[in-house]
Amino acid sequence: MPTLSSRAGRATLGVLMLTLSALAVVVAATSTPVRAADPVTVLSSGFEDGTVQGWARRGTVELVENSSAVARTGTRSLLTSGRTAAWNGPSRDLLTTVARGTRYTYSVWARAAAGAGSVQLRMSVERRWQGTANYEQVVNSTTVTDGGWTQLTGGYTLANDADFFAVYVETVSGTASFHIDDFSLSYLPPSPIQTDIPSLKSVFANDFPIGAAVGRPQLLAERGQLLAKHFNSVTAGNAMKWDATEPTEGVYNWTDADAIVAFARANAMKVRGHTFVWHNQTPAWVFNDAGGQPMTATAANKTLLLARLEAHIRAVGGRYADDVSAWDVVNEVIDENQSDGLRRSTWYTITGLDYIRTAFRVARQVAPNAKLFINDYNTNVPAKRDKLYNLVAQLKAEGVPIDGVGHQQHGNISWPTGAETDSMIATFVPLGVEQQITEMDASIYTSSSESFTTPPADRLASQAARYKAWFDVFRKYKANITSVTLWGLADDETWLDSYPVSRKDFPLLFDVQLQAKPAYWSIIGGASPTTSGQASPSASVSPSPSRSASPSPSASASPSASPSPSASRSPSASPSASASPSPSGTPMPGSCRVKYTVTNQWNTGFQGDVVITNTGSAAVNGWALRWTFANGQVVNQSWSSVYAQSGANVTITNAAWNAAIGANGGTASFGFLSSWSGSNPAPATFTLNGSVCTQG
Repeated sequence: MPTLSSRAGRATLGVLMLTLSALAVVVAATSTPVRAADPVTVLSSGFEDGTVQGWARRGTVELVENSSAVARTGTRSLLTSGRTAAWNGPSRDLLTTVARGTRYTYSVWARAAAGAGSVQLRMSVERRWQGTANYEQVVNSTTVTDGGWTQLTGGYTLANDADFFAVYVETVSGTASFHIDDFSLSYLPPSPIQTDIPSLKSVFANDFPIGAAVGRPQLLAERGQLLAKHFNSVTAGNAMKWDATEPTEGVYNWTDADAIVAFARANAMKVRGHTFVWHNQTPAWVFNDAGGQPMTATAANKTLLLARLEAHIRAVGGRYADDVSAWDVVNEVIDENQSDGLRRSTWYTITGLDYIRTAFRVARQVAPNAKLFINDYNTNVPAKRDKLYNLVAQLKAEGVPIDGVGHQQHGNISWPTGAETDSMIATFVPLGVEQQITEMDASIYTSSSESFTTPPADRLASQAARYKAWFDVFRKYKANITSVTLWGLADDETWLDSYPVSRKDFPLLFDVQLQAKPAYWSIIGGASPTTSGQASPSASVSPSPSRSASPSPSASASPSASPSPSASRSPSASPSASASPSPSGTPMPGSCRVKYTVTNQWNTGFQGDVVITNTGSAAVNGWALRWTFANGQVVNQSWSSVYAQSGANVTITNAAWNAAIGANGGTASFGFLSSWSGSNPAPATFTLNGSVCTQG
């Protein structure tokens, strides 16, 4: 289970009053996707004027000074030397520069000082409010050498109250000197969300609740609007974990969790609690004995650890008993490489299985109306799946109140397949437990060596096919699956930006500008392919990233990445396509115009966008647009429409929600993905409901 970072105003920030009335989101009307605006730079530091340009040291002994020794651009940089601790380094106050709720991109170039060799640097922010400091990473550990410049870049949204806010650079360990240069702080002007597209919660209303893992930034402004429009369930990505709620024994912090719960109440959303017990993000004090030393396996320590666990669950679970409908009671307890299948965490080495038994028992007492889940990753891998099955069967036989199994479903464009996902769900059906998809995302990468600043169209097509394969399975098992949750809201903020390596990833249904991606269109029912040309990912074998403390698909599984077999489907949200759709639409002789645009093209495929304009005086109710490809192009996916192709002849019919085209300039639009080779000419003629349309 990944960490979902809580990422960025002016002047000293006042107390954030999150009342229910303030949290009820009102969505302003907008239309189809907007073009991404250019970034706005609000601060830059190039150090060419010979000063430190507002940068200062964090400690009391290190030197932060302008230097002419090396520079990335120009002739000067900022040198930090004389450090005596890893946290010593350059810092820049940003309290009066950033606006709360705006996501900023932080970028700086760094280089180790001459003779320092290789060092590990990271960039973080420090936020203080009324004497309490919080530290959050913007860029994880990055290797920097004395032989060249390396960029550190990441995003952060200040979403909490602050009376001090600064960015800083430090080493992970050691005290090596280093230079920084060309720092910039920028943001993309917010794009309005698309309000004229189907909401996910409406599309899946008869199947299961659809949720997103969020932090406080996702409750604000356009993100809050997107969250409220599409989702009817939220998971607190970090705010309910032990380190967030009880960092010091008996001292609780409810600020962020309360904000998420208040938003959910105001917008009629379910809340998933995550998580009472995990081997990560648990404060060190939890595993210290009565004398403050690390616990060893003694009876006294077992008693103490279970008492701490019970007290924590009673406090957190009790506070949210009226709001949380499901809890991930224990998280990631399975290690398929152990003979008994149990992870050798400190929880296990001190208490055996009793920490799991205790957690479920106490959770049932304090939250009797919540469903209680055991949650894990890679449950599609047979070895791990079967060990989890055996554990759940054993505990249920003992009377432990486990209501369900949570499948994290972290994947990528190649894995897991629809068949593997089907087997995962089917395995647990005989146990009679609920099943939930709890942390789903689909990385566009299949290797740690890959990196893209913008997602290639073919990767987005493969991602769309992967999501569709998964959702086909989820709908097939909708009697068993009681919730589906994505691990994030949009691509502007994802844990995969820093795991397994630092790079931008694009794993969700909405892009960095909060606009719907092909993956969104693939699952809402706007695309119901009937030809054999359905888009599917490459069949090359690409093991998922290796896993240590943080979750991601384990390389030990190394599943074969093959196109997802077609799963049996429950009724889709849009009409299914037939070989020759013939809607009873109103004929429009000479009263239509078509604009056909190739928006992306790569060596084997392309993305097309089509806008139909009704130039006549009568509305159209139900439409079919037909054209003929001249060079063997084959449509393999569409959105906001239903497609069929016979030879070179393509027919696109309306989706259930966009059948009407208003008179005198009304429009309908859709997009599609197609293969091509050789050349890719546009169709010569388009007919709408049998009438030839003009073009342009």
